[in-house]
Amino acid sequence: MKTITKFFTIAATAAAFLSPAAVKAQDMTMAVDTTPVFQKALRLGVGISGGITRDNSPFDYGLGADLRLQWDLQKHLSLTATGGYTRLMAKNDLPDYDFIPLKGGVKVFPGQAFYALGELGAGLGIKENSKTSFIWSGGIGYAWKNGLDISARYESYQQDSNSSTYYPVNGQYALRLAYGFKL
Repeated sequence: MKTITKFFTIAATAAAFLSPAAVKAQDMTMAVDTTPVFQKALRLGVGISGGITRDNSPFDYGLGADLRLQWDLQKHLSLTATGGYTRLMAKNDLPDYDFIPLKGGVKVFPGQAFYALGELGAGLGIKENSKTSFIWSGGIGYAWKNGLDISARYESYQQDSNSSTYYPVNGQYALRLAYGFKL
């Protein structure tokens, strides 16, 4: 038992001295680091997306393009505002569903680059007599330091039953590829 205790004590001590925080603390004794750990930033992302629709949906697939404004509040928390264009391609002879999604959301970074995103908003119908839809979406993604961003989400559309483009079951599983940069 004493051997195991000694082993864990040595391993924990070695890990503490070799960890990045300990190395940084040792480096700080040599020189004072004046750069802030986190800087608030405003970012803009330009993305394209493609998705497949739910089982009972009258649509085959969806295509879209968007702009996402991201305001970093803290190291692990950002607010987002997204706008763009989405088109759900209908099966058979039904009309396609074209709309402009306007969403606001929260992006949470549990690590450095991996994130979870939730958004709420409205889909402004483009076709005549098309009503505004309620949109909610949730997903996960990964953002590289060079600006590349890839994410997967589920997006649901709740339409007004008086809309010319009304379908009771709307939603898509989408993949988004984007490039973001600081403003």
